[in-house]
Amino acid sequence: VVDGGNPTKPDHSGIIPPVDIVLPDKRAPHHNKDYPEPLYATVDEKSGKEMATPRFVYVLSSLATIGGFLFGYDIGIVAGSMLFIQPYFELSTLWQEAIVSGTVGAAAVAALMAGWLTDRVGRKPTVMVSSVVFTIGGILMGAAPTKEILLLGRIVSGLGVGLASVVVPVYVAEASPPHIRGRLVSLHQLLINTGIIVSSLLAGGFSYVVPDGWRYMLGMAAVPGVVQFLGFLFMPESPRWLVGKGKMEDARAILLRMRGGADVEEELEEIRMTVLEAEKDSAEGIQHIIKILRSRHVRRALLVGCGLLFFQQWCGINTVIYYSGSVLKMAGFPVKYAIWLVTVPNLINFLASFIGIYLVEKIGRRYLLIGSLAGTIVGLVILAVGFQLAASNPATLSSSVVETDHSGNLISTCFRKHTSCESCVKDNSCGFCYSGKDDGSCLPSDNSVHSTEGRCNMSSSSELEFKWAYEFCPSDYTWIALIGMAVFVFAFAPGLGPMPWTINSEIYPLWARSTCNSVAACTAWVCNLVISFTFLTMTETVTTHGTFWLFAAITVLGVLFMVLLLPETKDKTLEQVEQLFMNKAELSALAQARMQQEDGKDDEV
Repeated sequence: VVDGGNPTKPDHSGIIPPVDIVLPDKRAPHHNKDYPEPLYATVDEKSGKEMATPRFVYVLSSLATIGGFLFGYDIGIVAGSMLFIQPYFELSTLWQEAIVSGTVGAAAVAALMAGWLTDRVGRKPTVMVSSVVFTIGGILMGAAPTKEILLLGRIVSGLGVGLASVVVPVYVAEASPPHIRGRLVSLHQLLINTGIIVSSLLAGGFSYVVPDGWRYMLGMAAVPGVVQFLGFLFMPESPRWLVGKGKMEDARAILLRMRGGADVEEELEEIRMTVLEAEKDSAEGIQHIIKILRSRHVRRALLVGCGLLFFQQWCGINTVIYYSGSVLKMAGFPVKYAIWLVTVPNLINFLASFIGIYLVEKIGRRYLLIGSLAGTIVGLVILAVGFQLAASNPATLSSSVVETDHSGNLISTCFRKHTSCESCVKDNSCGFCYSGKDDGSCLPSDNSVHSTEGRCNMSSSSELEFKWAYEFCPSDYTWIALIGMAVFVFAFAPGLGPMPWTINSEIYPLWARSTCNSVAACTAWVCNLVISFTFLTMTETVTTHGTFWLFAAITVLGVLFMVLLLPETKDKTLEQVEQLFMNKAELSALAQARMQQEDGKDDEV
C-alpha cells in the first residue's frame, strides 16, 4: 500500500491515495562501486540482487530531449536573427510579427495532431517525424530567397517543435524507471534552456557575417534534427505502446534492456492490465473526447495538466525570453548594453535548471512547483516595483533648455514636437539628450550614438558632458529591473519550467494519455501565442509596471491552484499516478475489475 498503508488518508492536496491494489515499487537508488557516479537500481525478485539501470536509459532520454533543444534554439535564435532579417527583406511590422510567431502558431496546431499520431504509429516514429520536419524547416529558413519562403520555413519548424513538445515527455516517462522518471523528463526543459544559450552564442558569432549571417543562424537548426533522427534509428519503441499493440515479447525484451536485466514480469503485468482496461474503455474520434470528459478522474487530471501549463505561460516567462532586450531597454538600459545583458537571465535560466533536476526526486514535484511559483511572484513584484518607480520619477524635457543648430537657429524638429522623454524615444527619428535629470531635450537622431544637431551632436566640443539616449529613457532604477529578471528566471527554471511537462507526462491513463497531452500542450502554445502578440500592446495600454503586476496576480492564483488540486507523483508508477485522481467509488470499481481479470486468468490456467 502506498503512503504508509492507509488507503483513506488524504495527502496535502486533498486527493485520496491509491488503495492496496497497487503493486509496491521495489526500485531504489544505490551507489555501484564499479561506477564513478551514482546509478539507480531495480530489484530482481528471484535473485534478490540489485541491478544497475543501464546508461542506455540516459542515452535514450538525451536523444529524445533533443526536441527540447530544437525549441530552445528556435526561441533564442529568432531574437538575434531578426535584427538582420528585417533590413534584408525590408519587413513591415506585421511581417516581423508573423515570422516571429509563425513557429508558435504552427506548434499549437501540431500539438493537437500529435496525440493521434503517437497512438497510431507509435512514440518512436513520431519523434523521428518531428526531427525530419524540423530539419526541413531549418533548410527552408536558411536558404529562403523571399520572405514568403522564410515564413514557410518558420511554420514547418513550428510543426516539428509542436510534435516534439507532446511526444518527448510521454516517450521518456514511459521508458523511465519511476524513481528517476522526474529527473529524466526534466531533461526536456534543460535542453530547451541549453538551446537558448547555444543560439545566443551562435547569433553573436554569425552577426559578423554580413549580410547573410542570419542564414547560418537559422540553417544551423537543421543539424540537431539530423542528429536526433540518426540516433533514433537505434532506439526502441515505448514498451507500453508495444503492449497496447499486442507485442508482448518485444515489450518484455525492451523493458529488460531498460531495467538492466532485472525481473520485469511484475511491471509488465501491471502495464498489461492497464492496457486491457484502456482497450475496454477505448473509443474513436469524438466518442474518445466524450469518454475523456465523462471520466471524472481523467477530467480532473486534464484540468490539472492544462492548469499547470496555463499558469506556466501566464507568469510571463515569454516576455523575458522573447522580449528580454525590449524589457531591459524599457527599464533604461542603452541598446548596446541591453543586447549583451540579455545573456544574464538566459544564463541564470540554464544554470538553475540543474537545481530542478537535482531536487525533483528529493522533495517531489509538488513542493518544487509551489516553491518555484512563489519565487516567480517575488521576481515579478521586483520588476513591477522597478518600473513603477521609474514611471513615478521619469526623465523630463526641460523648457528652459535652448537647442540650436550649427547656424545658431532654434531646432524645431523633435525639440518642439514632443513633451516627454517617453514620446520622444518612441519616435525613431528622435532621441533624448541630457546631462542631468532635469535638463533633457528631444533632438533629431543621427544614429544610436549622436544627434544630428544640438548638444549631443558628434561635433559638439562638450560631447563627453552630455549623454544620448536612443530608444530608451534614462532611469535611476534600471538595476531593479535586471535584479527582478534574474530572480524571476532563477525561480522559474527549476520548477515552473520543467514540472508542468513532467507531471503532464505522468497523470493520464494510457488510453487517454496522448490525447490529453496534446490538449495540454496546445493550451501552452495558445497561451504562448497570445502573450507574445499582446505583451507590447499591454505595456502601452496598462503600462509596463501594470503588466507585471497583472502577471504577479495571475501567478498568485496559480499557487492556490497547485495547493488545492495538485497531488504528488514522486516515486509512483504511471499506473499508481492514475489512481491519485480517483475517488473511493472509482478505486473500488477498479479493484473489482482487476480481481475479475485475475479470476479469468486463473480459470484459463
